Amino acid sequence: MKLALPSVRDPRILVLLGLAAALCLAAVVPVWMYRDTLRAWAEVGADWVRGLGPVAFFSAMAILPAAAVPLSVFTLTAGPVFGPTLGMPAVLGLVSLSMAVNLVVTYTLARWIMRPWLLKLCAWLGYRVPEVSPSDQLKLVVLVRVTPGPPYVLQSYLLGLAAIPFRLYFGISWVISVCYACAFVLFGQALMEGRGRMALLAVGLFVALTVAVRWIKGRVGGKTGDGKVADITD
Repeated sequence: MKLALPSVRDPRILVLLGLAAALCLAAVVPVWMYRDTLRAWAEVGADWVRGLGPVAFFSAMAILPAAAVPLSVFTLTAGPVFGPTLGMPAVLGLVSLSMAVNLVVTYTLARWIMRPWLLKLCAWLGYRVPEVSPSDQLKLVVLVRVTPGPPYVLQSYLLGLAAIPFRLYFGISWVISVCYACAFVLFGQALMEGRGRMALLAVGLFVALTVAVRWIKGRVGGKTGDGKVADITD
């Protein structure tokens, strides 16, 4: 069982990485020069989003990442925007619920509704959708979720296209995704409010997740059901 992901030497990937690096570099200088103004704008934006209400915000979080909107847009803002009014436990609960809805949406799109178009997109990007035997389905879901590289939405679409049973896809994906999402929520809250203790908690959670991911990948990335070594990074 192999999931062929594009090599970093692929010219298309190099072009995309180069463009991303150039955009990041171009953004660093103005962000630093106008950081106080941007912070004020961020507070205004937070008030505006807060005015929309949690229903609109978390509904957007559940749907828009399926259209490739970065999940971090929501996880980094959920805490500062709604933490003071709803409380952090409620925010984390709503984030977890939004992640669950998003997983259902992306699976439905990839498995049935948008399957032909997504297969063409994967082929253009250099991704090969694997044919997975039942004995290897668990390992594939875990490895796709814990291996750095593909964006979150692409991970979901790949697993949907691979026809992983929904129960298996959802259970593993939700647990792993929620852990990372909650860490980002805590980090975003600490970043906006300058709370060192919460920042340390978020960093500690990221470290724990990294260690757990390395352990899981080592345990799962052994032999597959057909006796071959599982590898999703070729």
